[in-house]
Amino acid sequence: MARGQRKTIEEKISEKENLIESLKIRLKSEQRELEELHKEKREVDMKALHEVLEEANITAVDAADIIRGYLQEREDSVEENE
Repeated sequence: MARGQRKTIEEKISEKENLIESLKIRLKSEQRELEELHKEKREVDMKALHEVLEEANITAVDAADIIRGYLQEREDSVEENE
């Protein structure tokens, strides 16, 4: 039973190079899609945070100060326990 002509090493190399190039293109496309999803998530998170700040009548600057104070208190507490 004939199996057909065997591929040369040059043909095999060419096929692998083409496959790798296709995968690189696919990877770039997937990376762009991932970046868009991260961007969408950030926007959703920011919208939720904005709504909470508005509801609490707190500015972004005030919220940042509150968080910094919380972080400092937590850091001070960790240092006391060491």
